[in-house]
Amino acid sequence: MPPPRPAELGAPEKPRHERIDPSQPEPQRSQPAQELGAAPREPGAAGCIDALMAVQGNRIRPAPPEQLPRDQACRIEEAVVVEALAVRSSSGTVALVPPPTLSCAMAKAVSGWLDIAVQPLARGQFEKDLLALQVGGGQECRRRNRASAGPFSEHATGEALDIFAFRLEPGAGSSEIRVAKPDGLPQERFLAATRQSACGAFMTALGPGSDAAHADHLHVDIQERRSPASRFCQ
Repeated sequence: MPPPRPAELGAPEKPRHERIDPSQPEPQRSQPAQELGAAPREPGAAGCIDALMAVQGNRIRPAPPEQLPRDQACRIEEAVVVEALAVRSSSGTVALVPPPTLSCAMAKAVSGWLDIAVQPLARGQFEKDLLALQVGGGQECRRRNRASAGPFSEHATGEALDIFAFRLEPGAGSSEIRVAKPDGLPQERFLAATRQSACGAFMTALGPGSDAAHADHLHVDIQERRSPASRFCQ
């Protein structure tokens, strides 16, 4: 440590840019408010919501703080309610029914997946546009597979989504593709391709055949893993 400043020299002067006019009141520094159930915002984190809301056709809104869980294990980073997401490949939108509460990062991942993979697959297989996803299990403060103990599910932080059915525009053939019970070979091929694409778009993709808990839906999430390139896909 340097030696202490000699007392006879007095206190050092502040640099010119730090001097304060005594005739002016000292400025008050406001502290950012933190919402209940929401993780503290990092600088620039609000840009995720702003970017999604700026896309024409996206119907999303910030989740009301009073509707978010108070448990610290279930804090959501930039929580949003997602009603519909735009897809550039068809200049339309895909509704999420009922609208789930997700983290903004998860909503962004779902948006990219629908746009780049799912909508083109639907048009290629059925010559129809995808209109909606029947979903469940957005944000839900619980442990994995609803166990009474163990690690919390990615649903707890809004970073997971369960998809039960894909709804196509009306026309020839069925307009609904149920994950648990596809109707015919074209639907089976579509579900297989969609599931494979989810393995690249998300960190986890689990569906029928993986275990009993995912027998009737496709679960996707963005759980962080040791390597950004690793995936858990069954």
